Amino acid sequence: MEKYNRFFIVFVCLVSAMGGLLFGYDWVVIGGAKPFYEAFFGIAGHPGLQGLAMSVALVGCLVGAMACGWLADSIGRKRLLIVSALIFLVSAYATGAFSTFSGFLVARFAGGIGIGLASGLSPMYIAEISPSSIRGRLVSVNQLTIVVGILAAQIVNMLIAQPVAPGATPEMIAQTWNGLHAWRWMFWGAAFPAAAFFLLAFLIPESPRWLVMKGRLAEAGEILRRIGGAGYAARAVVADETADRTQGGLCQLFTRRYRRVLLLGIVIAVFQQWCGTNVIFNYAQEIFSEAGYELGDVFFQIVVTGITNLVFTIVAMYTVDRLGRRRLMLLGAGSLGLVYLILGGCYFLHLKGFVMMLLVVAAIACYAMTLGPVTWVLLAEIFPDRVRATAMAVCTFSLWMGSATLTFSFPYLNTFLGPDFTFWIYSAICAAAFVFFMRRCPETRGKSLTDLEKELTD
Repeated sequence: MEKYNRFFIVFVCLVSAMGGLLFGYDWVVIGGAKPFYEAFFGIAGHPGLQGLAMSVALVGCLVGAMACGWLADSIGRKRLLIVSALIFLVSAYATGAFSTFSGFLVARFAGGIGIGLASGLSPMYIAEISPSSIRGRLVSVNQLTIVVGILAAQIVNMLIAQPVAPGATPEMIAQTWNGLHAWRWMFWGAAFPAAAFFLLAFLIPESPRWLVMKGRLAEAGEILRRIGGAGYAARAVVADETADRTQGGLCQLFTRRYRRVLLLGIVIAVFQQWCGTNVIFNYAQEIFSEAGYELGDVFFQIVVTGITNLVFTIVAMYTVDRLGRRRLMLLGAGSLGLVYLILGGCYFLHLKGFVMMLLVVAAIACYAMTLGPVTWVLLAEIFPDRVRATAMAVCTFSLWMGSATLTFSFPYLNTFLGPDFTFWIYSAICAAAFVFFMRRCPETRGKSLTDLEKELTD
């Protein structure tokens, strides 16, 4: 039985996972600030400008996701974590400080780059530094911090915003505390954890697998000794030396050798978004209004969904290394498909109230304990060292493209097909994913990254 330096491992993983916390906060905070910055900038009633303000960060996400692989291989995982923390810090301050709409857009774009970098980099770093027996739980810490960031943004928005008078126009809101100051403090809230992330990132080591890939065996051995002792370090270095340590880019990734595992990674990433759960967070007002709730209740319902997300993500941390990744992916796809089938039926029958709320919470619980965290665990595990950074970049890019298409398509589906058929479509997607995972998804629990490379590459 290996004896690990758990304090050191947990500290390193928590620092790295702060990228996930900022990812979650920055991604959600704009929803609460939206009515107020729109009034301040005078863009209320201008759909094009409103859409630009909401989506410009997504463009930054795509840029950050694609740059992540090349930068992580070039300058190392630790340095890129420091860079992403600095981007979060600067963008958080700048977004709240600008009084021009163009400056606001630039700051949001920069924040999106930080999200794109952190979404792929943090789980990859944690997977590379974690012992295989507890790797799933530690990588799940990143999803936990994402969820904490989401919930923190929801609570901060609710606490900072002052009540809005019924019937208040955007011009009236622009002259209130909300329109002048509240939205700024909502964005500035991210600056405090970003500053802590930036400082603490200097204290963590470089990824030992990246050091081995660069031929810096002595440095890698020293870090591995701090993790698990001399015996653990010797075995890990020998295993890594026998693997193919040459770096590979996009050309190598799209060769026959890696096509099976790359397809698996892209499907996992896109399905995490296309399963439909994120529309509950992005379009909570529409979903709960259709379920019979008044607008004044929506903020409370949003916090309920955030708490559910947090609780069941913690459950996932204790099951991912016990039940295994494959079983949880199948459980997530199957249970979500069933919940959406029932939810669509309830919308079709015009049921309202507590039953609808219970089904929405059940969907979030299923997602939070399965697809939410396990997606990042699998993506961080299945790719070989030489293409891991590039493959994570491609899969993260695919995930954000899936997020964009999901977010963009929901209003049209909901308008033209109704919520019943919309959730039945999501149910069908979940059923198709269940079949795919039955055939293609491997079990990675307890296996070293070197063993997985031999098993999953052609």
